[in-house]
Amino acid sequence: MKKMLNTLFVTTEDAYLALDGENVVIRRDDEQLGRFPLRTLEGIMSFSYTGASPALLGACAERGIAVSFFSANGRFLAGVHGQVRGNVLLRKAQYEASQNKEKSLEISKRIIQSKVYNSRLVLERTLRDHVLQIDSVAVSIASDLLKKKLKEIEQVETLDVLRGFEGICATIYFGVFDNCITQDKKEFSFQGRTRRPPMDKVNALLSFCYSIATNDCVAALEGVGLDPYVGFMHVERPGRPALALDLVEEFRALLVDRFVLFLINNRMVNGKHFEVSEDGATLLNKEGRRIVLSAWQERKKEAIQHPFLEERIPRGLFPYAQALLLARFLRGDLDSYPAYLGAY
Repeated sequence: MKKMLNTLFVTTEDAYLALDGENVVIRRDDEQLGRFPLRTLEGIMSFSYTGASPALLGACAERGIAVSFFSANGRFLAGVHGQVRGNVLLRKAQYEASQNKEKSLEISKRIIQSKVYNSRLVLERTLRDHVLQIDSVAVSIASDLLKKKLKEIEQVETLDVLRGFEGICATIYFGVFDNCITQDKKEFSFQGRTRRPPMDKVNALLSFCYSIATNDCVAALEGVGLDPYVGFMHVERPGRPALALDLVEEFRALLVDRFVLFLINNRMVNGKHFEVSEDGATLLNKEGRRIVLSAWQERKKEAIQHPFLEERIPRGLFPYAQALLLARFLRGDLDSYPAYLGAY
């Protein structure tokens, strides 16, 4: 299994990234804010608007260190990656599968079943731990509906119908998600999913962390030799990492939603960590991003059991493990794609 390295998060908005020998140096004007050896890094995520030197980008590309640039609210802007890994036969198999409706549907079913199954786990965990604090009847009904939809998804015959099921299940899940928030309800009330822009603090956290998780999936797919821009369920558009958007569906509930709930319910974030504009758009501020990214990096180091590989690996390697299993399926080494299913 791949070794877990570090991701460098640069949250200072006016910082500039440069190369000095075998180190990335973070500067603001004439001040050096930090220095990190390239050999310890697997990725750099920058939320700075001043950019990075061509020398650093070249050195990172040569060493396989993905450099990604984001807006202040976590929207992916651009990335620099090295030479394509893997072999042409794997990517050819991927492209052929993406053009095959039956194959695309088969893979997409496994992914959406994983998403629904893991979403249900989040609700069941809340029922188990906080049954007296929540509307347990509503959460139980939602969990039962998701269980029913899992069986119905198996009978789906087209991608369009599958996308419809995914939307219905997301509505059911987020319809009771507010029950999973047990602390500071005044600041972190959730009335439904809103995007572009998020209109409350919970949505701001979800959108920000989904962007980071998607970037992790891009890096994982490239790491095993797959093309992150050619997917099976998400529609392909220029600049859109369709396969990464497919893969991240497996991790939204257990790796992202549970992480957001962990931040809120443990009071690691509060109202002071957000900025709200006149139109209601809500974004994490600099301190909020620092807290979230620091906790995200620590959580990635936690080792948990992978259900298919049957070994304990860091959470941060789960996208890589799933990308590897997908590559094996496309090569014909596995009879079906074993999407990630969490444990109760």
